[in-house]
Amino acid sequence: MDWTWLLSASAFAVAMSATPGPNNTMVVASGATYGFGRTVPHMLGIAAGFPVMLVVLGTAGLPLLTDPRVHAVLKWVGAAYLLWLAWKIARADPAPAEPGAKAGPSGRPFGFLQAALFQWVNPKAWVIAAGALATYTAGAEGGSLVATLLLAGLFGLVALPCTAVWTLIGVGTARILRTRRAVRLFNLAMAGLLVASLVPTLHE
Repeated sequence: MDWTWLLSASAFAVAMSATPGPNNTMVVASGATYGFGRTVPHMLGIAAGFPVMLVVLGTAGLPLLTDPRVHAVLKWVGAAYLLWLAWKIARADPAPAEPGAKAGPSGRPFGFLQAALFQWVNPKAWVIAAGALATYTAGAEGGSLVATLLLAGLFGLVALPCTAVWTLIGVGTARILRTRRAVRLFNLAMAGLLVASLVPTLHE
């Protein structure tokens, strides 16, 4: 590995982690509904789950990336799960923003394990994994295993700050939207964006 590889892989990891997608849409909605603190396990699950997915696919699961039958199954299972999550986000009942209100939001945010396992049915995660492994590990100097581990480490490092920024956007939005109805409308918009993120995948 040289500095050129490291800089290029780092830029790729930041770009893929920071751009809109199912993970970031979900933490925005979670930040708006449950607050920053209760969304931390979700963020940590993303930061740990995707690097683990990369390592598994890069060391033992490369055939999964090229098998069209596996792609078809994952595409429709992932789509069904994302639609269910969009429904949950749309129905989430936020905490009231009025001073002195004590009621908390109904339901619960994603936990660490849920967020980590979600990467395996996240269509964008599969696209990123396939692109990252094909671009940065195939024929890599020093061995593909070393490249895979370094790539997974880079994604792990950048995922947490990227998702934290998106979560703070959700928290800030909830503070601007001062009524429960306004936050509900915001969550409906987030659910719509989550559904919209499926369109490129289902049209492949």
